[in-house]
Amino acid sequence: MSSTPRTPSDLDPAIAARLKRGPDGLVPAIAQQYDTGEVLMLGWMDDEALHRTLTTGRCTYWSRSRREYWVKGDTSGHVQDVRSVALDCDADTVLVKVDQVGAACHTGDRTCFDADVLPVSGSDADPVSE
Repeated sequence: MSSTPRTPSDLDPAIAARLKRGPDGLVPAIAQQYDTGEVLMLGWMDDEALHRTLTTGRCTYWSRSRREYWVKGDTSGHVQDVRSVALDCDADTVLVKVDQVGAACHTGDRTCFDADVLPVSGSDADPVSE
């Protein structure tokens, strides 16, 4: 069974033609706090999720585990109001700058990258401030 729907989308054909999707039809979507640059989370989008994100101003993702679309904050109240959307230079990743209300991570942390910071060795490594 496919992890992503194969339904038509109203995504602008010019944008759709540029996207480089994975074999499952998805592209990674990085959510970043628009004013601080804080990386909040990584989600997955297909053409329809990107279309909904661009046209509603709220981040819509494709849940690979539940196999359905979800709008960030619809159940938790921790919404992501979209400020801008950009493709990377290869058009295989989406960067969504958002105004995050509440926690971005399903664990309740501010970001999905708060809880498991790995040690880095080397002269160029910056110490992690807590």
